[in-house]
Amino acid sequence: MTPLAVADPGGLIQSVDWVAVAPPLIAALAALAVLVTDLFLPPARKRLLGWLSAAGLLAALAVLVPLAVGDTRSTFCFKSGGCSYTADHFALAFQLLALGGALLTVLLSLHTVDEEKLPGGEYWFLLLSSACGAALLPAARDLATLVIALEVATLPAFALVALRRDGRGAESALKFFLSSVTATAVMLLGVSFVYAAAGTIQLQGIADGLAHAPGQLKPLAEAGAVLTLVGFAFKTAAVPFHFWVPDTYVGAPLPVAGYLSVVGKAAGLSGLALVTTLAFRPYGHTWGLVLAVLAALTMTVGNAAALRQRTDTPHGAVRLLAWSSVGQAGYLLVPLAAAGYAGSAEPLGATVAYALVYGLVNLGAFGAVALVGGSGRLDGFRGLAGRNRWAALALAFFLLCLAGLPPGVVGLFGKVVVFRAAVDAGLGWLAVVMAVNVVVALAYYLKWTALLFAPAEPGTEPASGSAPAPEAAGPRRVPASLTAALGLAACGAVVLSVAPQLVLQVVSGSLF
Repeated sequence: MTPLAVADPGGLIQSVDWVAVAPPLIAALAALAVLVTDLFLPPARKRLLGWLSAAGLLAALAVLVPLAVGDTRSTFCFKSGGCSYTADHFALAFQLLALGGALLTVLLSLHTVDEEKLPGGEYWFLLLSSACGAALLPAARDLATLVIALEVATLPAFALVALRRDGRGAESALKFFLSSVTATAVMLLGVSFVYAAAGTIQLQGIADGLAHAPGQLKPLAEAGAVLTLVGFAFKTAAVPFHFWVPDTYVGAPLPVAGYLSVVGKAAGLSGLALVTTLAFRPYGHTWGLVLAVLAALTMTVGNAAALRQRTDTPHGAVRLLAWSSVGQAGYLLVPLAAAGYAGSAEPLGATVAYALVYGLVNLGAFGAVALVGGSGRLDGFRGLAGRNRWAALALAFFLLCLAGLPPGVVGLFGKVVVFRAAVDAGLGWLAVVMAVNVVVALAYYLKWTALLFAPAEPGTEPASGSAPAPEAAGPRRVPASLTAALGLAACGAVVLSVAPQLVLQVVSGSLF
């Protein structure tokens, strides 16, 4: 009788901790449920698919509660040590951001799908699939799972951008696709180099392998680390891998642009944090310097481009938010660079806290732009307070949060903890660059805010969704789902401004 290839074949079978994997799993099951349900619903009832998607994301968010109050849970573990999936505080914080951002995107999308006649079943399936990948990625603890989760989060986004049937969506999706595929190919090449040098794909094992790798393999390992960082830097929209952002945001449906600016960025940011602080820990000062330079370039280029946006440019509001998201990515990279110099993951708490704040208020800003509508020119927002007071107040509050000015106190606290992380790590020059960029950003945020309360000029294009011209029959009815999304974002930002410790407490806690 031929002996078995393994001594203990039963040992290859392990139990799966279904509670630990529940958040991304529920999002995946909801995506399948939406796709199947779409086959049987008549066209008049397709709108129910959006509410089914919202229910699935709510269920996924609810599962985070028992995970947050319990101990760290891991599954898909190996006998040699290490696991492929770990639900620790780091993973749960980014899963909250990914799933919560996707839920707000669903509420923003309900009227967009009807108004732009997008295919509902495909739209909701793609959105939930992308959210599943974004929720899986921060819990991944090996390079294979990281790459798969990143592509699950990204590939549906290409189709979401292309769903708009006006030609501009297809062009934006093609640019997004080609640049993303190139970045992924570079990242996979880097992953292969790292595996060759370390002999494992587990993040903790890579750190040990690189620390004890033979001298002749060090150049290969360093090249692999740099190439791996390129792929995640692209997803984060860090300069010089940011060129796809403005055109993609303009060509995509507005809720999808908001989704990419928050959830897509969170996926790339969490992957970047994992590979640097866990896998490439022995090269901390090297990638710390690289990320510090990337952070300085990203915030400077993003804010300078946003400052140059003209008020009479079509889609100027979306372009300004796109460049603003590039600048905000620079702030988010600062604590990652600080972690390299500090030699520990402690500064990452500042990134997590700021990402949660940014995600909430940035999606709120996109929602306010969707409510106002029109051609998207910044001039169209002039005098909005006189036509739609609540929309103007909400948008002004979100912009002040992004700027870090009262009453958007939570934005100010978020910038302070990021600034402190740079100073504590000895990156004084980066703190100075950040301070200058925060001042530069005030110019375009306050300029847009001032337009909202400025007197309307004769001949200025009125923004739709506001009070109509005298000859119009009546104001456009604001969809309840859009009002709910704006209300949730605004209430969340107000609560965090009154009690910022609710989110800033992650700065002092242990993430891993």
